[in-house]
Amino acid sequence: MLPFGFGYAEGCTHDYIRHGTTTLFAALDVASDKVTARCRKRHCHQEWLSFPRLIDRETPAELDLHPVCDNYATHKHAKVRAWVAKSFRIHLHFTPTFASWLNKVERWFALLSQRAIMRQTFHSVTDLKRKIMAFCEHYNKSPKPFVWVATADSIFEKLKQS
Repeated sequence: MLPFGFGYAEGCTHDYIRHGTTTLFAALDVASDKVTARCRKRHCHQEWLSFPRLIDRETPAELDLHPVCDNYATHKHAKVRAWVAKSFRIHLHFTPTFASWLNKVERWFALLSQRAIMRQTFHSVTDLKRKIMAFCEHYNKSPKPFVWVATADSIFEKLKQS
């Protein structure tokens, strides 16, 4: 990456090589503010469905699960809907379009990006995944709740405008 300069925010050298990408699935437990995260090769329904299944297995059976998801088609795939329909304790909720800020895990994604990924160089996808998971482990040692400063009234007003 090139340093910031007057008139541009960021750039790469001519020999920049992208070594690949990963898809990060993450769930923020609002009771403890701990994060469960997994990196996968793709963002297809099969990979995504393995994540809520993991959360389902790791959560005590007497608790209901209320995952908040964005409107990505993967989250609404027929196989995902069928799996949720078979469960009496899983209740998917979807944020309105252009309202990802309503999902607290999105704030955590921003924190991950700012503190562990942005303006870094990764020599492989494995290197990137290792950094992401190390951040998750470090974060979970002393999670801090995200506190919204907006009032409920101001949030509902913004929803009416969209």
